[in-house]
Amino acid sequence: MRVVLAEDLFLLRDGLVRLLEAYDFEIAAAVETGPELTRALAELNPDVAVVDVRLPPSHTDEGLQCALAARRTRPGLPVLVLSQHVEQLYARELLADGAGGVGYLLKDRVFDAEQFIDAVRRVAAGGTAMDPQVIQQLLTRRQADDRPLGRVTPRELEVLELMAQGRSNAAIAGQLVVTERAIAKHTSNIFAKLGLEVSDDDNRRVLAVLAYLDQDR
Repeated sequence: MRVVLAEDLFLLRDGLVRLLEAYDFEIAAAVETGPELTRALAELNPDVAVVDVRLPPSHTDEGLQCALAARRTRPGLPVLVLSQHVEQLYARELLADGAGGVGYLLKDRVFDAEQFIDAVRRVAAGGTAMDPQVIQQLLTRRQADDRPLGRVTPRELEVLELMAQGRSNAAIAGQLVVTERAIAKHTSNIFAKLGLEVSDDDNRRVLAVLAYLDQDR
């Protein structure tokens, strides 16, 4: 699996290259600026891009914007964004096109190799990998002022958080130590309360839930 990596800090970039290579990823390019990222994504056609939000020369959200521009050219290009802090706007921008293959992790997650690699693989496969802290902020904000979400039970909220991270029913059942049948029932209840159609497509249903939770209304 070919990866384009964009990170301006040399030590972190080098560490990510070594980590990804240790798990049999091929590094198509490891760049440090927005313009370099734009060229690499256009010319190398990677399987997935791992991108720091803030890149030179602007050091604002240049990495994210370069990745989003590349997704407009190649819809569904898998992109995993790394950020130092939780920014709800970044999550919303990533999810806006509904094409899947997106992830948003805090940089702290990189130090958990298995969690990071799982996120890269999930995004590359067209799924989602949203940081639990991002999901918690979105859910907390919407729960406070949105009546449909307020009808979700505490257990259903746990399931919703894990769904939003991109986890399958089997994985949720394992984490919550219940049966898959129980999770399927919770999922059905969640979608009914949120007014969303039930779907067998995990990626689509998660994107729908996140879009609902984070929409400006």
